[in-house]
Amino acid sequence: MVSYLEMWSIAQLCRCTQSLRVAQSKLLVSGTRTGINTSLVSRQLITQTKHNKVTSWKGLRISDIIKSNGMLARFCSSAPKPKSTKVVGYWLLGCSGMVFTAVVLGGVTRLTESGLSMVTWKLLGEKMPRSEEEWEREFEKYKQYPEFIYKNQSMTLSEFKWIWYMEFAHRTWGRCIGAAVFLPAAFFWMRGYLDKAMKIRVAAYCVLVGAQGLMGWYMVKSGLEDRFQGPSDVPRVSQYRLAAHLSLAFILYTGLLAGALRVLRPFPLSATYKSLKELKGVTAFAHAVKAMAFLTAVSGAFVAGLDAGLVYNSFPKMGDNWIPDDILAFSPKLRNFTENPTTVQFDHRILGTTTLALATALWLMSRGKKLSPMARRVVNGVGAMAWLQVALGISTLLHYVPTPLAASHQSGSLVLLTLAIWLTHEIKLLKYIPK
Repeated sequence: MVSYLEMWSIAQLCRCTQSLRVAQSKLLVSGTRTGINTSLVSRQLITQTKHNKVTSWKGLRISDIIKSNGMLARFCSSAPKPKSTKVVGYWLLGCSGMVFTAVVLGGVTRLTESGLSMVTWKLLGEKMPRSEEEWEREFEKYKQYPEFIYKNQSMTLSEFKWIWYMEFAHRTWGRCIGAAVFLPAAFFWMRGYLDKAMKIRVAAYCVLVGAQGLMGWYMVKSGLEDRFQGPSDVPRVSQYRLAAHLSLAFILYTGLLAGALRVLRPFPLSATYKSLKELKGVTAFAHAVKAMAFLTAVSGAFVAGLDAGLVYNSFPKMGDNWIPDDILAFSPKLRNFTENPTTVQFDHRILGTTTLALATALWLMSRGKKLSPMARRVVNGVGAMAWLQVALGISTLLHYVPTPLAASHQSGSLVLLTLAIWLTHEIKLLKYIPK
């Protein structure tokens, strides 16, 4: 019988993922030894036996010990095997790319006013019309809702097909994201690819994907309600729900990208975390740029929801004034910040300019710091992208919001956020000092 202590020791050997550390004097060596180079073709566990008061060593393989005891063999065969985490990182990176594409598609859908063309929502997707009769029935449904009644009475069937296809593509891509997140998450979870921290992250990603889909329909539903009775009312989705929908997308994208970076560019294991005083300022500005890029993007959702980009199409002044007269025209005053197009555009300008100032200060401050080559390239990218994003915003405003420029401007906000997230990760890597 194998004692409990022997079983425990052998089990530890089975579970160990590193090479056995056995003294060379107790290893059977196959091959030749030349100089100081030793070729270890096979390693064997050594057991001591005594014959006629003469001590000798007999080699016995670990596999032989395990095979001699069936219970130990079953125990060792069921021991957890090391899993590759790189595939999890690439999965998260791919999902973040899909969310990036969804944001771009959503922006184009909003700019082309296609979001209200599909007046129903089904969990697994709507059926695409195949015949002219089916298209006519779908068009008749659309005619019963405010956007057609108050705005698109002259729309033809071919024009309706175009906006319907746009919304269909956006919704279908969103469902593809759901499949790309949920199915691999279940597989990785069951196969043991996720540690405890990653399980929490993956669970949060799944919740965010579900919330994003529900918020998308909740947003569209606000544009289908018959609440546009005023002479200047334009059927559109609620700017509050639009901002919530975009915010969830940005949060999901941020989480997926940060998770991918943690896996693909992990913090060193054999290292200690040390606070580097010379990087405090760079770290603070990097986090500030990240936060401001997010807030500016959310304020952009209010601009899009209220079509605020179509008022005061001049820069740097708004009309003839730096601060327009109607900036606080609504009562109570707080309504102006979310419902007055003039105030919403003014706030977006201020937030964008502040983000640019912080990104520029970050670039200037980092010039004299000891950064890694990768961190240096990323911080240069943050500075350049901030200026490009402001240029895109000004061009979009001056040209009365053309779709290509406006879509590029919205995509630019996500690119800037991406670089800021990457930069904060690279700076944190610098604080891990090898032992």
